[in-house]
Amino acid sequence: MYKYDEYDQAIVDARVEEFRDQVQRRLNNEISEDAFKPLRLMNGLYLQLHAYMLRVAIPYGTLSARQMRMLAHIARRYDRGYAHFTTRQNLQYNWMKLEETPDLLADLASVEMHAFQTSGNCIRNISSDQFAGAAADEIADPRPYAELLRQWSTLHPEFSFLPRKFKIAVTGSDTDRAAIQLHDIGLQLIRNDAGEIGMKVLVGGGMGRTPLLAHVIRDYLPMADYLSYMEAILRVYNRHGRRDNIYKARIKILVNDLGPAEFTAQVEAEWAQMKPLGLDAPAAELARIVAQFAPPALDADAPADIDLSDAGFANWVAVNTHPHKVPGHAIVTISLKAPGEIPGDASADQMDLIADLAEQYAGDEIRVTHAQNLVLPHVRRADLFTLWQALVGAGLATANLDRASDIIACPGLDYCTLANARSIPIAQKLAVKLAPQEADLGELKIKISGCINACGHHHAGHIGILGVDRKGDENYQLLLGGSGAEDASLAKILGPGFDEDGIVVAVEKVVDCYKALRSDPAERLLDTYRRVGAAPFKEAVYG
Repeated sequence: MYKYDEYDQAIVDARVEEFRDQVQRRLNNEISEDAFKPLRLMNGLYLQLHAYMLRVAIPYGTLSARQMRMLAHIARRYDRGYAHFTTRQNLQYNWMKLEETPDLLADLASVEMHAFQTSGNCIRNISSDQFAGAAADEIADPRPYAELLRQWSTLHPEFSFLPRKFKIAVTGSDTDRAAIQLHDIGLQLIRNDAGEIGMKVLVGGGMGRTPLLAHVIRDYLPMADYLSYMEAILRVYNRHGRRDNIYKARIKILVNDLGPAEFTAQVEAEWAQMKPLGLDAPAAELARIVAQFAPPALDADAPADIDLSDAGFANWVAVNTHPHKVPGHAIVTISLKAPGEIPGDASADQMDLIADLAEQYAGDEIRVTHAQNLVLPHVRRADLFTLWQALVGAGLATANLDRASDIIACPGLDYCTLANARSIPIAQKLAVKLAPQEADLGELKIKISGCINACGHHHAGHIGILGVDRKGDENYQLLLGGSGAEDASLAKILGPGFDEDGIVVAVEKVVDCYKALRSDPAERLLDTYRRVGAAPFKEAVYG
């Protein structure tokens, strides 16, 4: 993991004290709420329906046990004993008291964490593959390159007031676990014919009001030119992005309006002017960062065979573990989606336990996933049974990764001021309904958003649900056919919306239709939909 140097720590400590002064002035009514709002948003503090919400940055989703214990402490001390992991690999606390937030931020700073650039029109938290550095299928660990971006973008003066928020994802595998086609910039590590590592660059993806898939603007970017090329993209966007219309301010609109070819030409021209300026990181600096992401010492001779006679354990291993690049080890996903529970929530006690397990079994590393789960990336297969037993005792051993009950859901109208409808109750009802049959359903990704901003990624769901306001009532649109993986596609609305009970029934009808239409039990719902089209599903739902 990357460790703060004196510059990182000085920046974070200075920001804490600056915000402490700003909060005190607000509490003394020396500044108005209108004047205070941009100051608190620069520090990740939102005013939601019931209280302040703080969004904590978790760069590329990587945490140490020490950091997880601090997050648990904060949940107990400043919140109501739990926290919510998000689809951007961040964490949110929903019950903040304004006067306590400076102390909270100081606690975060003591373990090399902060909350700035989790809001506002800036470069947000850089996200990555949750299996990075452990996956058997990756070219290289993408996190050092995400870290280089983090250092470059932190409080970058030119890009602190962009036309709109900006999101970047980096992956090191052909298997896309970071949804790079649905980001403002998506980066994939690749090798050229000479075997050198570089990047494929995609620009202009995103969800929300106008969902679009990103375009490849460079098939291969030499790693030595990485930062200067990112700077060129951001400069073109900063120069031409719409600031007169919030709904047309994202870079995806600029790329669409200019056309990918013209946008690319402008980036290349900007880059040609910038390259001689020496903006890229020295090779020695990149090497220093890469060295800090060296994996823990792992025993390549560790035994791979394990006893699978316990049916529950065997099912969990089959569903919630993935191949590790070192023999005798596994990548373990800890589900935060037990049917009936709130997707992405973890209690302080659960976070403490996960910290303990990470230290004991996973090389002191924890990852946050885009699907609101957690990962222990470096576990000896010989330790899996003991680990599973500990998770069972904490209610964290649900074997449902990428299954029907592993539902992504934003906080929705239970918390968010922007939401039109609740997401959490729909997710809970669907999970309970579908969990008994999910072994037969295979991979089935359901994603729910409480408004058009799409924090629940409904456009990328095999089944997507969007909550809208229909004449003062909560109404739910049903979408089918989305994917955020390497086969990315955007889900389409099937027909008229439903009330809360109706959407649950509609999803059940979609599932029944899928089972009747699939060519064989291994065919995913997504593939069945792509093969037969929307018409049979529409007939099944609306009759």
